[in-house]
Amino acid sequence: MDLIKTIEEGQKRAGAQAFNVGDTVKVYFKIIEGKTERIQVFEGLVLCMKNAGARRTFTVRKTSFGVGVERVFPINSPRIVKVEVVRPGKVRRAKLYYIREKIGKKAKVKQLVGGAVAAAVAARNARADAAAAQKEAEIKAEQKAEHAAEAAAAEKK
Repeated sequence: MDLIKTIEEGQKRAGAQAFNVGDTVKVYFKIIEGKTERIQVFEGLVLCMKNAGARRTFTVRKTSFGVGVERVFPINSPRIVKVEVVRPGKVRRAKLYYIREKIGKKAKVKQLVGGAVAAAVAARNARADAAAAQKEAEIKAEQKAEHAAEAAAAEKK
């Protein structure tokens, strides 16, 4: 295998979420401001998925106070806590760029309905929650280890 591909495989996240273009999603994104960390939620429509492998990204669009806002997220970013599917969409396109020109109700996407779809979305969101909880536990364990190391270094002085 190529060296670059080997490195990219190591960069991929194990708990990558499964969602599609046209889904309305909530992206829980970690914002780091100085020493404080907080989670910001960005809810909108998935317009497109681009690239492949570790460089894969997705674009989410929402309307905020009458202004369209788009944000591109890397799927394998360590700052993405989880992606929760709010409404699965029914679309026949891979890229929904035409939504940018639409205003109001015309900018909506049909909702995929049915018992099997609801169960699949619930299962996806449960997997995303489990992956987020596991990741949060790992981060807390790392922080405890860092604090213990700092305390041990302070006692030696």
